[in-house]
Amino acid sequence: MKKFCLSFILGLFSFFIYAKTDTISVYSKSMNKPIKVVVIQPDNLIKGKKLPVVYLLHGHGGNHRAWLQSAPQLEAKANQMNMLLVMPDGSRNSWYMNSPINPAVQYETFMVKELVPYIDSAYSTNFKRAITGLSMGGHGAFYLSFRNKGVFGAAGSICGGVDIRPFPKNWELSQLLGDIAEQPSNWDANTVINIAENLQPGDLQLIFDCGYGDFFLKVNRDLHQKLLQKKIPHDYTERPGAHNSAYWGSSIDGHLLYFSKFFNQ
Repeated sequence: MKKFCLSFILGLFSFFIYAKTDTISVYSKSMNKPIKVVVIQPDNLIKGKKLPVVYLLHGHGGNHRAWLQSAPQLEAKANQMNMLLVMPDGSRNSWYMNSPINPAVQYETFMVKELVPYIDSAYSTNFKRAITGLSMGGHGAFYLSFRNKGVFGAAGSICGGVDIRPFPKNWELSQLLGDIAEQPSNWDANTVINIAENLQPGDLQLIFDCGYGDFFLKVNRDLHQKLLQKKIPHDYTERPGAHNSAYWGSSIDGHLLYFSKFFNQ
């Protein structure tokens, strides 16, 4: 009984221990600039044990610190679930893509070919990776994982802009893709719901959700229906909430639990 109580107390204590949080700079050759990245490492590292990695992408107007501001529990979660959390600065409006009209915006290349290899070389990782994000970052997480299925094994989206075409005047998207009336092919080729055509059952483990009061609700429902038609297994949830930090600050807990199960299966 004493051993059980001690183990329980130690486990409870470790849940509330904050992990080690650093802000690093990763140089992007593709964009010729350094990019800031927040990395959270568990404090309870086991010698010789390698960690899975979850990449967290912020929304439009955010930066590498945005997730910590919306979800301060992330430091405790890294300890609880024994995973490395990586939060890059995706610029305020990159949508995490390689712009076909602006060579200065090459965030898919940065994420997949520069950041991921850097994290694997600088930290003790086991090459199991998941990616999720909010709003613009939800688009980015699905965009990157759908197009790079060998890099990520699981992906999520929280109130994500999974079809950008209904919003041609919003979020400076035309600066990345051109005017939708003049260059519709750019918009069609770089929106998540269309890229989903290339998915096959078993390619990725997927989780996404959206609030009832969110302006992205319809496009998330449309993606859900498309995945059902293609018989792509996924976890989709709708619940009360709007497009705000209160929603994604709580939703991320479910995503991390989902990824933890994926890593441990």
